[in-house]
Amino acid sequence: MIKEAQGRLKVGDSVAIIDIGSNSVRLVAYEGLTRAPSAIFNEKALCGLGRGVKTTGRLADEAMDKALAALRRFRVLSDIMQIKDLTVIATAAARDAANGEEFLKACKEVTRRPVQLISGRREAELSALGVISGIQNPNGLVGDMGGGSLELIDVIGDRLGEGMTLPLGALTLQDLAGANKKKTEKLVKDSLAKADGIKTLKGRKFYAIGGTWRALARLHMKQRGYPLQVMHHYTISAQDALDLLALVERVQADTLGSIRSVSEARRPLLQYGAMVMEEIIRRGKPSDVVISALGVREGLLFERLKGEDRRLDPLMAAARELNVLRSRAPMHGEELCDWTDALWASSGLDETTEERRLRHAACLLSDIGWRAHPDYRGEQAFNIIANAAFIGVDHPGRAFISLAVAYRHMGGGDDDVSPRMRDLVSTRFLDRARILGAAMRVAYLVSAAMPGVLPEATIRCDQGRVVLTLPKAFAALANERLFNRLKTLSRILGRSADFNFS
Repeated sequence: MIKEAQGRLKVGDSVAIIDIGSNSVRLVAYEGLTRAPSAIFNEKALCGLGRGVKTTGRLADEAMDKALAALRRFRVLSDIMQIKDLTVIATAAARDAANGEEFLKACKEVTRRPVQLISGRREAELSALGVISGIQNPNGLVGDMGGGSLELIDVIGDRLGEGMTLPLGALTLQDLAGANKKKTEKLVKDSLAKADGIKTLKGRKFYAIGGTWRALARLHMKQRGYPLQVMHHYTISAQDALDLLALVERVQADTLGSIRSVSEARRPLLQYGAMVMEEIIRRGKPSDVVISALGVREGLLFERLKGEDRRLDPLMAAARELNVLRSRAPMHGEELCDWTDALWASSGLDETTEERRLRHAACLLSDIGWRAHPDYRGEQAFNIIANAAFIGVDHPGRAFISLAVAYRHMGGGDDDVSPRMRDLVSTRFLDRARILGAAMRVAYLVSAAMPGVLPEATIRCDQGRVVLTLPKAFAALANERLFNRLKTLSRILGRSADFNFS
């Protein structure tokens, strides 16, 4: 009997973080300390530790009891998962409350771990590192809105600005202003007037972190009938965001058409999140709001990576991991990258650096659906890629990879491919996805998804032809079915097809 899970990577010991926040207490366990960490367990408890702290100065007994109960459960779960590398952090509620130190001592006793009390500036830096770890070349302002505070910090590439913290958490605003909209607006405007970093936001991205802002984005997704359920890197234009925020501020949350997508505990906080985001957009004038599912916890993991591991492309790292876990022969995916490199180079197709990395990711993921029934391999691979916990890729890029791999199984027709997903990509991306899918169909008939073949069976564009060169040992592969697939690829490229034998 096989006792070890075969669907796990050998990436060292699992790591976990317990995050004692102002609204929720959460345990996230990761497969290992990697560039694209996969969560193997994720659970939160809404404890509302930050509720009442600004008005009473103390953590409420009921909230502390809920949090400690959640921590006891998380401690047992960590033991069950045999996690030795467990980090416990606490943020705004614990640092602002007069009885915060007493509460943290109780947390330490329950978790059997020291609790790191994160300062506001440190929290901002970790949030920014989370964005850097999960979004390719970010350029804008990171905003992390929790229950007790709002952290803001500028980020360009891997460079961080100076972080700041403001008393604009959703629970803080609820405590200080209640249902008084004018009072809330004044608190928000007065606090954000001190945030000089917002002045540099014009025309750049605003990276939004936090459960309340994710809930607002989920409402937007549902209203649009958006084809993806992935929250990370969901992008809303600034004007569209303002329209949504105005709606949320105007009406009761329960009257919103898509409110069922938001938990009942989160709904009363939506208006506070909407007011804060609206003021940031009006003051900063960003081009877009980009939702980041990665924040402080992922920033902590990213900070622990060695320099060379930090510099890895997270999308390619995740694609390689899934290639190892689900393909017939992982090396074949690597060879397919080189094989299509030669085709692209000789075809005259111009390609940006970003387009090349997306093509390579698709090559690495091209065989992950092979265990499904042949009639459903394309659909399964499409769904896995469309919904996988990838980072380092925006939604159009994710759609391109999904479509290319779907076309690899289904052919170049659109009847079986989601029309809404095709709406996410440009005409150029759709054309490249069809070309790549057609090229993969040729490659798989030549190689049977095994390594060592494609380096010998080269493909080039030459004088108006797409030429597949087979060594004499593979000459018997040149049958009518293979030639028909080569002709399909050639037609998409506007050329004729030919075999060559060496």
